[in-house]
Amino acid sequence: MIITLDKKEFMEGVGSVSRFAERRTGTLPVLAGIAIIAGDDGIKLRATNLETGIDLKVNGKIQETGVVALPANTLREIAASFSGGGTITLEHAGETVVVSTGGARSTLKTLPFEDFPTLPLPEAPQAKFTLSGATLKSLVTSVMNYASTSSVRPELASVLLAAEGGSIKAVATDSFRLAEKKISLKATIPPFTMLIPAKNAADIMQTLPDEDIEIQVDDHQGAFFWSTGVLTTRLVSANYPDYTQIIPKSFIADATLLKKDFEAALKRTAIFSDSFLKVRLEFDASGKKVSLSAQNADVGDSSETVSGSVSGESVQLSFNHRYLSAPLSGLASDSITLSASGIGRAMVLRGSGDTSFLYLVMPMNQ
Repeated sequence: MIITLDKKEFMEGVGSVSRFAERRTGTLPVLAGIAIIAGDDGIKLRATNLETGIDLKVNGKIQETGVVALPANTLREIAASFSGGGTITLEHAGETVVVSTGGARSTLKTLPFEDFPTLPLPEAPQAKFTLSGATLKSLVTSVMNYASTSSVRPELASVLLAAEGGSIKAVATDSFRLAEKKISLKATIPPFTMLIPAKNAADIMQTLPDEDIEIQVDDHQGAFFWSTGVLTTRLVSANYPDYTQIIPKSFIADATLLKKDFEAALKRTAIFSDSFLKVRLEFDASGKKVSLSAQNADVGDSSETVSGSVSGESVQLSFNHRYLSAPLSGLASDSITLSASGIGRAMVLRGSGDTSFLYLVMPMNQ
């Protein structure tokens, strides 16, 4: 195999593909590599850790076809060291590949390509549809950080992506908080449900382009096809809990506040939170304010009020301050609405005027 590629495109391609090479030790050695395939349909870079995998086309000139597998870490470091324009040439001979550009020349030992697995694709897709990559990424990235990090309940360590009627939604929860992002679609897509492992979601979304993507789903695999690549992921085989049952249907108090004021007050009050990170909120409709307070026997105490539009009953609720602050930076609205459903019951946080995103957080014991 002898191929010549643009340095910048090669660097970006290797950077994207290397995310899906195996990082753990003790597994099949070739999984820690990137396969380079030069054939009649062009040049492809491939990597897989058996849970996720990618084939990515890169532009280049093929002087001699062939296949080779190289260590992903080494190849990524070499690619990242390139600067400026120009081209890079890879020449495979025996058990080595010579990488040359300008006056630089490196020789890499290859990995056994015959052990490199193919990408598993959905065998009998139950759903096949097209969605813009920008829309898909907006959905998943809005919720993925709220999935559980524990493997005890795999369904909670995943991101639910599902279509219903003329809308598509992404949901994640760790049982203490829940986030749902839902958008309406111009075209109807077939009903489907897929559970993407949350630990893989960030790499997948970071790699997918903004262009239209064809998505295929079966019971075990999800695949994303676009003009220059295909990305596959193993899906979680479990039933997602019926989370709609815990979303309050009515509220006893609502408060609409400027986001920056609430965020700043929460940050200051959190300094005085205890070992459980507890901060208390008090809705005061008569005073048109929400009070935040915290107390720590070793540090001291703090209280602060945020003025806003407050209605309903006076109620006090305590929360983990990290759970309250987590969604704020991702909200585009200048103001937020906090809706309390009662003592010991979930509170809903939304960006004011934004019905597409819902964040639900459970209170702590008083």
